[in-house]
Amino acid sequence: MSADTDVAALRRDGRIVVVGASLAGLRAAETLREQGFTGSLTMIGDEPYEPYDRPPLSKQVLLGRARAEDTQLPRRRDIDAQWRIGVPAEGLDRDAKQVRLANGDTVGYDRLLIATGTRARPWFHPEQAELDGVFVLRTRDDSARLNRKLTSGPARVLVIGAGFTGCEVASACCELGIDVTVAERGPAPLVGALGGVIGAVADRMQRRNGVDLRCGVSVTALEGDESGRLRRAHLSDGTAIDVQVAVVSLGALRNTEWLAGSGVAAGPRGIACDAGCRVFDVNGIVTDDIYAAGDVARSPHPLFDYQFLSLEHWGNAVEQAETAAHNMICAGPDRRPHLWLPMFWSTQFRVNIKSVGIPSMGDQMVIAQGTLAEERFVAVYGYRGRVIAAASFDGARWLGFYEEQIAAAAPFPPDYRLVDRRTSTLPVIDPQFPDPHLPTHGPTVTLTGHSPSERRVKFVPSHA
Repeated sequence: MSADTDVAALRRDGRIVVVGASLAGLRAAETLREQGFTGSLTMIGDEPYEPYDRPPLSKQVLLGRARAEDTQLPRRRDIDAQWRIGVPAEGLDRDAKQVRLANGDTVGYDRLLIATGTRARPWFHPEQAELDGVFVLRTRDDSARLNRKLTSGPARVLVIGAGFTGCEVASACCELGIDVTVAERGPAPLVGALGGVIGAVADRMQRRNGVDLRCGVSVTALEGDESGRLRRAHLSDGTAIDVQVAVVSLGALRNTEWLAGSGVAAGPRGIACDAGCRVFDVNGIVTDDIYAAGDVARSPHPLFDYQFLSLEHWGNAVEQAETAAHNMICAGPDRRPHLWLPMFWSTQFRVNIKSVGIPSMGDQMVIAQGTLAEERFVAVYGYRGRVIAAASFDGARWLGFYEEQIAAAAPFPPDYRLVDRRTSTLPVIDPQFPDPHLPTHGPTVTLTGHSPSERRVKFVPSHA
C-alpha cells in the first residue's frame, strides 16, 4: 500500500483523538474537518466544559463585565466530535495506540493530538492553599469564584507575583476600588518578561494607581483564623499584612504528568516536537502518529537559533493547532512547519501592553518611539546584532513594522531614520533581565534549549 493510499484511508476512515478540550484542541478539530477529514474525532478534556476563551478571565470576568459561562469559544464550523469532557486523560499506551482515562475507559487512535496546556502553579503549602480566600486564576471556575469574592468587598487583596496575570488582577482590584498589595520576588513587575528597564515603568504605573507594591520580597506563609478563613500574610522581610483574599500568580505548570512512562519526550518544560508538531520520543526519535500544539508544546524556531520554544500565547495556540491538524492528515511532502512569531498582549491600569518576538532573549535594547518617562513608547530588543523583539506601551501600531524586522533578521540597533524622525539618537542600553537562575514570575515565552540534531543548512548551487 502506498503512502498516498494510507493518507487517503486515514482521511476517510481514521480515528483522531484530541486530548485537551482547549482553544488549540478546538481549532485543530475545526481544521481537520475543513481539510476533509471524515473519520471519527474524539475530544477529551478534564474540565466539564467545552472549549472557552481564557484571556477574558483575568480581565472582563473579574470586573463583572462578562460572565464566566459566556466565554465559550465561537465555532467556525461543526466538528461532529464525540466529547469526553469532565474526565481527564490518565495514561498513554503507544503500542496499543490508546489513551487511558481516569475512569478506566480507553480510547483508541490512529493519530493523537496532545493539547493539554497548562495549569496554575499552586501555593506551595497545601494546607494554606485550602484556606477560604486563597485563589489561583486559570480556569473558568477559578475566575467565577474570584469574581464573587471580589464583589463581596474584601478590605485588601494580596497578589503573589507580578507577572502579566498578577498585574492584571491588581489592575482589576484598583478599578473595583479594592486596596491591593502586590508581592514580587524580583526587582520590579514584569521583569522576567520585559526586563528591568520596562519593569521600572510598570513599577511607577502601579504605584501611581494606588498599588501597595512590595518588590524583592516573597510571601513565606498564609495564616488563617479558627474558621479556616485567610486573615494574614507573612513576608520574607519580617512584615505581615492583614488580607482577606490572596491570589497566587506564580506562573504555570505544563500538563504532562499523565504521559509518564509512555516513552514520549515530555516533562516540566513541555512536550518536545519538531517544527511540524510531531512529538519526539525519549530517544529523540520523531513519532509520526502523535502531535502536540498549544502551551504544552515546545518546538524549534529558526529565527531564534533553533532553540525550543514553549509559548503561552493565544495566537500561537491557534496557529500551531492548525499546522498540527494539517500535518496529521497529509503525506510528508505536503506538511508544513510551524513558524509563528510570538506575540502577546495585556491591558492593565488603562495601558495596552503588547510584544512581538522574544524580549527575554534580548541582550540590548533601544527606545525607538516615545519615551519611558511618558510611559508611551516602543522598546526594541537586540540579540547578537539583530532585532529579536519589540514591546510597546500604548504603541501597538508600530509592532507590525517590527514583526517584519524580526522576520527579516534586521540589524540591531535599527536605523532611527526609518522609524522615528523625531529621535536624534538611539542610545543602546541593557534591558536588565534578571539572572535566569534566580526565581521570578517569568516570561510567557520560554527558551528550553537546543536539539543536538538541529542545524541550519543552506544549499548553494555548484559552479563548473
